[in-house]
Parts: sequence; structure tokens; C-alpha cells
Amino acid sequence: MTGFVLVALGGMAGALSRFGVQKLMPQSMLPVATLTVNLLGSFLLGWIVGQGIQGNLYLFAATGFMGAFTTFSTLNVDLVKLFSNKQNKAVVLYLVCTYIGGLLSAASGLIIGRLL
Repeated sequence: MTGFVLVALGGMAGALSRFGVQKLMPQSMLPVATLTVNLLGSFLLGWIVGQGIQGNLYLFAATGFMGAFTTFSTLNVDLVKLFSNKQNKAVVLYLVCTYIGGLLSAASGLIIGRLL
């Protein structure tokens, strides 16, 4: 039961944090807020794994917080909107920044987490 509560609390904090980032970020052609939370979340999740965090803290931070902070569903909604508006260059740029950037962010977080 403790694990469930920790994941739920982490999820609540992560969702509220994502909401805050999205409210602070300016609107532009590219969904910068979603890209920011996904890249930052990838980095932080890599850092958590690199630190070797386990147990209850992992449930709260990695599963709960990062699970709600990052968003694959909003990424896809953004892509459909861009595609529907015939912004093909933005679709490609957003995909490349998200996936390549996400992998690089996670790898950087992992390396930094292991070094610290």
C-alpha cells in the first residue's frame, strides 16, 4: 500500500510541475513546453537510474513524478495538430528533437548520475 501512495503522490507532484512549466513557457510554432518537460524528464530519469536510487524513493520520483511529468500523449496530440496544419517541417523537427534529444538527455543524466 505504501508504494501505491508514493506513486500517487509523485504523480500528483509531477502533473502539477508539468502544468506549471506549460504555463510558464511561451506559445510558439513548436510545442516548446512539451519538448522541455520531455527532455528534462528524460535527463532526470537517467540521473535517478545513474544514482542507483531504489525502493520507495524510486517509486515516488521515477515511477510517480517522472511518469506524470513527462508526456507521450501530449507529444502525439501536438504532432497531429502540426500535421493537420501542414507544418511538415515542424513535425520532423519536433520528432527529431524529442527522440534524439530524449535519448541524449537520458544518456547524459545516466552518466552524470553515475559520476556524482
